Amino acid sequence: MNKNWTFGQKLAAGYAVMLVFVILTSAIAIYALRAVVVSKDRVISVNAQILLDTEKMHTDLEKMVAQLRGFIISPEERFVVNLRASREDFTTTLARLRSRLVTDEGRHLLDAVERSALEYRQVADQVMGLKREQAKQELIVRVFDEKLLPARDQFAESMRFFATFQERHLVEAKEAASDTASEAVNAVVGIALLTTLFAIAVAVMLSRTLSRQIGAAVGHVQSSSAELQAAASQQASGAKEQAGAMAEISTTISELVATSRQIAESAQRVAKIAEQTASSARSGEGTVDKGQDAIAGIRRQIDLVVSHMLDLGRKSQEIGAVLDVVSELAEQTNILAINATIEASGAGEAGKRFAVVAEEIRKLADRVANSTKGIRTQIEDVRGAVNTTVMATEGGAKAVDAGARQFTDVAAAFKQIAGLVGTTTDAAREIELSTKQQATAAEQVRLAVTDVAQATQESETSSTQTLQTAAQLAGLSMDLRRLIQPNAA
Repeated sequence: MNKNWTFGQKLAAGYAVMLVFVILTSAIAIYALRAVVVSKDRVISVNAQILLDTEKMHTDLEKMVAQLRGFIISPEERFVVNLRASREDFTTTLARLRSRLVTDEGRHLLDAVERSALEYRQVADQVMGLKREQAKQELIVRVFDEKLLPARDQFAESMRFFATFQERHLVEAKEAASDTASEAVNAVVGIALLTTLFAIAVAVMLSRTLSRQIGAAVGHVQSSSAELQAAASQQASGAKEQAGAMAEISTTISELVATSRQIAESAQRVAKIAEQTASSARSGEGTVDKGQDAIAGIRRQIDLVVSHMLDLGRKSQEIGAVLDVVSELAEQTNILAINATIEASGAGEAGKRFAVVAEEIRKLADRVANSTKGIRTQIEDVRGAVNTTVMATEGGAKAVDAGARQFTDVAAAFKQIAGLVGTTTDAAREIELSTKQQATAAEQVRLAVTDVAQATQESETSSTQTLQTAAQLAGLSMDLRRLIQPNAA
């Protein structure tokens, strides 16, 4: 800092720099928290939606298989219409997934899904064409077993690879979001620590500067007072007429000493206040470290995530109820297929075709039952994940509440600092009043020396020296005054 600055200017400059650091800390905290929120939103809105669309594609596949089987069993037009609708839904979901993917590996796996879907569609159209042409049942069954089933298995395998990749990508996205949050915390902690260290350095520097300047001024005043006392002793030995004037000079010097002591006490009080200010700044360190967790927007996002998770749990329960109905239907279908097979075997040659159809129905029922068990297992996994997510989110909400309380502590600490700064200002005003008293006392010394000069010619040399000493004392008093008022004359 400039040596010509007053203590008030230095204090204002330090406070201004502290304010800049506080604003910088707040800006970095807000930026970091926004980055964390964006990362979490991207995980929820993009990666989670991709998994949902992947599951929807799998559902569309099962619908297409079911409609194709229905058409093979009973070649009605409604199965064809439903099959087309399922294919359109699959195509729409595929296009939506392609627009959301950002990795080359994901696009490559999605291309494999699209190719397997096209192959399955071609074989399915071939089987439907044979059924429309009323080809032999043995031919349809052979094409079904040799081409359609492998194509469907390939289709399902490619979708499984894609779903596994997306689940891994979701986990990686969550880890990246967590890393972003950790970096944000480290950045805020670093800038807060830097701010605290700077505050301590400024407080110590101001305290030492003020003590050094006022101590030097008081030393000069005491030295001048000693010279004035020596000159007064010389004047006393010169003439009795100087006795009254010297007594007045002695009294004035005593007033100067007392005033100097007041200045020293005020300087000491200002130094203590500066130390208290530094202590208050240090007490705010812990609260600033945790302040970034107190943004209210995080609490709203957490509540929204809890709401979505609970809604997902309710929907999974509804799906479980539907799966129970499907499982029961599959069991009934299996029983009917067995009965039909028994009846067909009793009918002889006339019931062979019906036996083939019954066998396909039984296989379909078995696959539906197996698929129902797998879906139920996945639903249970989803419920467990939802419960875990809700518990973790509640913990985050508690952490947000704790952060809000920490911000209250920070505000209280800054109020305390403001009060201490006001006390420092009062002490500076006391120093100003003491300086004015010293100026008045110096003027009295000058008048007393003038009286001594008029009283005797013998003490002219001593009187001149006393006048010079008084002038020097007045100059030192003005220097002390300029520490508080830079424009003082």
